[in-house]
Amino acid sequence: AVVSTQSTGQWAIIRKSSSFIVKSLGTTLSREPNNISGKNSFKANGLVNKHVVGIKPADKGVVLTTKSKGHLTSTTLSRGGRRTIKTIRAATAGSHYRPDLTDSAIRKASAIIRSQKNKSAAKRRSRKHKN
Repeated sequence: AVVSTQSTGQWAIIRKSSSFIVKSLGTTLSREPNNISGKNSFKANGLVNKHVVGIKPADKGVVLTTKSKGHLTSTTLSRGGRRTIKTIRAATAGSHYRPDLTDSAIRKASAIIRSQKNKSAAKRRSRKHKN
């Protein structure tokens, strides 16, 4: 992966003094948009990288965000879990966009889809009383 000096310079500035940084239990996390893993690292940073991958929940499904030529492009994926994962895999690793973020993106999308499923209430079975 080719890393531009502009990106590394920006990362050097915001690495320790970003408004998105959250410190929890000895680890440094980040809440910036388009940060897949939530870690405060150059690889996962959604602000300074030339190519970013972002996953966030939609009303039904997930929104896949990518950056090309400086513009963010958002696509809503809401046609089923397997199709969503296949689309994310094709958009990241399949097109050689950010293959290093494919697993993190799929993991996050799966968690969002799982949380959106209807939770059927467990039916209480009444036992017959012995007479």
